[in-house]
Amino acid sequence: MKGLVLASLLAAVSSLVPTADYTYEQFVEDFHKEISPRAQSLFSQRLSEALSFNANPNRSYTKGINQFSDQEAPPRGRKASRVTSDLKLASTYKRTVEIEELPKEVDWRTAGVVTPVKNQGQCGSCWAFATTATVESHIALETGLLFSLSPQQLVACAPNTDHCGGIGGCMGSIPEVAYDYLIGAGGYAEEWSFPYISYTGATNGTCPASEDLQVKAGIGGYVKLEENNAADVMVALATVGPLAVNVDASNWHNYESGVYDGCEYDAMDIDHVVVLVGYGTDEDTGLDYWLVRNSWSPTFGEAGYIRLLREAPEDTKCGVDTTPQDGTGCDGASTQYPCGQCGVVFDVSYPTGAFLA
Repeated sequence: MKGLVLASLLAAVSSLVPTADYTYEQFVEDFHKEISPRAQSLFSQRLSEALSFNANPNRSYTKGINQFSDQEAPPRGRKASRVTSDLKLASTYKRTVEIEELPKEVDWRTAGVVTPVKNQGQCGSCWAFATTATVESHIALETGLLFSLSPQQLVACAPNTDHCGGIGGCMGSIPEVAYDYLIGAGGYAEEWSFPYISYTGATNGTCPASEDLQVKAGIGGYVKLEENNAADVMVALATVGPLAVNVDASNWHNYESGVYDGCEYDAMDIDHVVVLVGYGTDEDTGLDYWLVRNSWSPTFGEAGYIRLLREAPEDTKCGVDTTPQDGTGCDGASTQYPCGQCGVVFDVSYPTGAFLA
């Protein structure tokens, strides 16, 4: 999965809800932008869109102005499509409790097992960042120690010979490929010893020889949940820990806050990998949500997170993705039917056997 390629610039303002008198000149100052006629035109379009959308009193979320508001619609990423039989080391999830036994809300951030939000930049490495964040949490859950591990290691080293979700590195992959690599390689280096250099998307970096890799932690396997089983996703999230999920994030770029319900079920395009870290109910609207960690820096959305509308498992809607082989995909991929808002319960996994080296 390549993910949406978004150039995230350091900004004095992370994001804001615009007013009608907010100007392009103020935007340039707030977000340290270069003045450009084309960028100004895009900004004006996005400002008008946000003002019009936010004027609707019945909306469940708010659109804002952020560092992406003067950019073209970002390129679509590679698909999450893969041939299930090709997964080498996956185990099948078995539900241990029923939904009725679960807490009303879960937020793994409060347990101290979630690292700060990171930034993939212009590299299509969402798959590496989501895998890394998920593994970091499961290492912490198993050992009590929270390390910042290296997404760059996956970008530079994880082979994608079956071309699942892309061709690897900044051109996309999926968590299952990353898990397989990590198991064979013996684990992860810490981020300080293998820092991220692929921010601009110009390079995947160089993979060091195995004897030069300073492995800190690893995993022994991973679990694949049944596709589109919302009940299993909710139980696994509450009882096991954070989950790597594949979603349609094509319209997330102007999300500011609230419970997002903007994905189109009849035209889904699964193109991004993120991490489920919790669920709950919004106090203001009463809407149930999934809490999702993104990799577009803390300036995106709610401090780097987005809340997606969560339907009851028995009422979870499904959509259609008719182009699962955009880019490269996996051989044999065909039309898919992702379920949940933005396909959030379609393709879900987590690592097992976490250990410190």
